[in-house]
Amino acid sequence: MIIPKLTRIDQSNTHRLVPSKQGDSVLTRIISDEHLNHIFDLDNATNDRLLAENNLLPGIRTLELVAGFNHYRIVNAAFCHASPKGSRFNGSERGAWYASFDNETAQQEIIFHKVLWLTEINYFYDDVTYDDYLADFHYEFHDIRKDLKFKNCLHTSDYTASQKLATYLLLEKESAGIVYPSVRDTTGTNLACFRPVLVNNVRKAKTYRFIWNGNEEPNVITQ
Repeated sequence: MIIPKLTRIDQSNTHRLVPSKQGDSVLTRIISDEHLNHIFDLDNATNDRLLAENNLLPGIRTLELVAGFNHYRIVNAAFCHASPKGSRFNGSERGAWYASFDNETAQQEIIFHKVLWLTEINYFYDDVTYDDYLADFHYEFHDIRKDLKFKNCLHTSDYTASQKLATYLLLEKESAGIVYPSVRDTTGTNLACFRPVLVNNVRKAKTYRFIWNGNEEPNVITQ
């Protein structure tokens, strides 16, 4: 397999948009505290992050997870809650920390995937908020920017080639992750970090509200 070049990345203030928490469970309004605790116990028994913290998730070991700083659970969740079909540079058993070098690119990534879902249901009305988590990276990453040998890893929706490359780099080359050009924002740069410990100085920045009122392009409001 062709291996991408390694590039030292010193990038501060990368952006990862995470859905905002919505406060207390709505179940508190309709059932007793005793029954609610039983439901939460059941949820915890199948929570991927908690399973990983107890070495019960096949894709990531407890020793790889982080702790002891603000928002460490946000970091761990990125690696423990992989999509059932995976994402561009990870499979279904292990997630990655995806971040953009600028906020506009991060927003375009969110909008693209949200519009796919709205298109499926043919209903372009929604109102969601995302929190912007900043993180710094200072390490060597495999770099496929401006390298035509890896153009098949930048397909709009088919992640077969990119997941194959990521799996090989992760398992065989102990890769820290991949830097790549954004597919959704042609001027943007993204990073997929494979190692929780390399996600540094995580802090919560602004919150953004995305409002769809019948069109594919949302109104984005900073809160």
